[in-house]
Amino acid sequence: MKPVALITGVGRPQGIAAGIARSLARDGWDLAVSRWQPADEAIFGTDATAGLHDVIDEVRSLGARVVDIPADLEQPEAAAMLFAAARDELGTVEAMVLSHAWDVESGILDTTVDEFDRHFAVNTRASWLLIAEFARQADRGGAIVALTSDHTTGNLPYGASKGALDRIVISAARELGPRGISANALNPGPIDTGWMDDEVRTALTGMQPGGRLGRPADVAEVVAFLVSPRGRWVTGQLLKADGGFSIST
Repeated sequence: MKPVALITGVGRPQGIAAGIARSLARDGWDLAVSRWQPADEAIFGTDATAGLHDVIDEVRSLGARVVDIPADLEQPEAAAMLFAAARDELGTVEAMVLSHAWDVESGILDTTVDEFDRHFAVNTRASWLLIAEFARQADRGGAIVALTSDHTTGNLPYGASKGALDRIVISAARELGPRGISANALNPGPIDTGWMDDEVRTALTGMQPGGRLGRPADVAEVVAFLVSPRGRWVTGQLLKADGGFSIST
């Protein structure tokens, strides 16, 4: 049987998570994919999810079994529901990629309590609950990769919630290591998934030593290595795979 991976945040066809789904399918994984359309539309617009079913069809054409599980990760019960659905359809999940995020920009002075709490509920609390559910069922070990970010100034609740996520993931590597589970946080830097306007795209491209922005496929190849058996010696790390963006200043 093929190994099974759960990928959260597979809500937009041009997103990082969709690229990861394609890469893992090519590597022989069956996939449980999670998304929450109201969140994607709230952040990216009403047509954000258009074409997603084509991505799922493409992944299936690569030979993967795919189960598409809508889940509102702001709700505490969503993690257990997600894993129950994945196990029922595909079996034990051997790898988990946390690629979901709530991201509404605001700073120190204009962040509301409700928005702060929503960011932590989705980006941090849900990730902890998903990691715990993964560990409970991963009786043969496995791998966790969580996507993170350094973007905090002017984006306080997002950056703070991602910083907390980093600590949870590194703690998971130590606590779950005896169970044969690796865990890493991966910072891909700015990836062109359709959120940039021309001014932002030009500015960020100029900060990349290689002269181009990252693509979802670039991130996906790193994730595919980390969740594979040959990548699991890497654990407990906060990794940057950003094309050199982090050394440009």
